[in-house]
Amino acid sequence: MREIKSVCVYCGANTGNNSKYIEVARHVGEVIGNQKLRLVYGGGNVGLMGVMATAAKIGGAEIIGVIPQSLIDMEIAMLDVHELIVVNTMHERKATMETRSDAFIAMPGGFGTLDEFFEIVTWAQLGFHAKPVGLLNVGGYFDHLIKFMDQAVSEGFVKPSHRNMIHIDSDFENLLKKLKQ
Repeated sequence: MREIKSVCVYCGANTGNNSKYIEVARHVGEVIGNQKLRLVYGGGNVGLMGVMATAAKIGGAEIIGVIPQSLIDMEIAMLDVHELIVVNTMHERKATMETRSDAFIAMPGGFGTLDEFFEIVTWAQLGFHAKPVGLLNVGGYFDHLIKFMDQAVSEGFVKPSHRNMIHIDSDFENLLKKLKQ
């Protein structure tokens, strides 16, 4: 079993159009808190990020936010965290989140979430890290993305071994178990 003490969660700066996303974000935060994991995330106090981080903090998790100064200037940072790391660029943000995390999970979100998720998958594919990566497929949110990834394999653009690096589950606890294997 792989030990995971610090989990990076990528998720939306919006809450989406379905309350299930908020419920799952809260649940993810609660589980992280209950398991006394360290949460590494984008540092925002808005959207699913804010919901998840607040629930994790209430549950007793150590919270590390990583945020570019430009987003702090827009007043969306969660300042009441254990450590707020302010960086200059999104590239620095992603690199810092990688070094501070033992595993990575993407929840529903938009282009930023997908950017962060696929960059960390690419880094694993290239051997820059050997940390587990997962998709929390809430209510089938990532179904089309999963089909796309499978098509990329069948069309010869992604090796099956690289596709298999991505663990997928609709249940957060089950996904954590997969990441620890």
